[in-house]
Amino acid sequence: MNKFLARTLSFGLAVLMLSFFFTVPAGAALSNEDKVAIGTEITTIYRAARGVVAKSQKLINDASKGDKGLSADVVIAKTKENYKKATGNDFAMADAGSLKGQTQTALLDAIKDVMNNAQALINEKGKGLKGFLPAIFAKQMGDGFNKNIGGKAYIKLTAPKSYVRNRANRPDKWEADVIENKFKSASYEKNKVFTADAKHKGKGAFRLILPEYYKKACLNCHGEPKGEKDITGGKKEGGKLGELGGAISFVIYN
Repeated sequence: MNKFLARTLSFGLAVLMLSFFFTVPAGAALSNEDKVAIGTEITTIYRAARGVVAKSQKLINDASKGDKGLSADVVIAKTKENYKKATGNDFAMADAGSLKGQTQTALLDAIKDVMNNAQALINEKGKGLKGFLPAIFAKQMGDGFNKNIGGKAYIKLTAPKSYVRNRANRPDKWEADVIENKFKSASYEKNKVFTADAKHKGKGAFRLILPEYYKKACLNCHGEPKGEKDITGGKKEGGKLGELGGAISFVIYN
């Protein structure tokens, strides 16, 4: 083999190796600890934002007021306040090129889009119940995130099968198994996330699911008596304070 051919082959091999290195999917280089941290971060922001809408229900449904002062910027600011209450830390954006930074941006942009699109409904004067419920907001926020993140991750609000109202929130096989055999077990630590490597929509993935329990405010729509209609016209589930009522499911694709 002459020197020119040897140099050419060596250069080609180097280019091939560099090409492989730089095209490795973002999630592939992450440790399990990194993935848990990202999942915890995104589910915390998700809950913090939903909490803003939950706490604002009386204001949103006040027929005597027009502008409710719940612009996208206000909701983002309040979300960050809730985040600090939940974590003890100020919210901070990660590097824009990291998966954590990308997921943060995707979720914050989704919150902004949902709130911008809801302004006319929220601020309609003379109308009481708007139907802009925490669960509705959470579904729209999740849909926006899933679109924005471009197939790198996925988030979804789900619940035990008997408590699901929106069919789009039905647990898949993996989620249902965790809910029934982990979260409902008396020995399972309350509020502890469960993680595993498991397929999602046919693709290999890291999966994290966070249990959620009924709070007092939840019982207005989801409490007792079971079967009675709540303010939205839906049937109450008969849930009890502190009972497992739902879960937030998060995915990072391999």
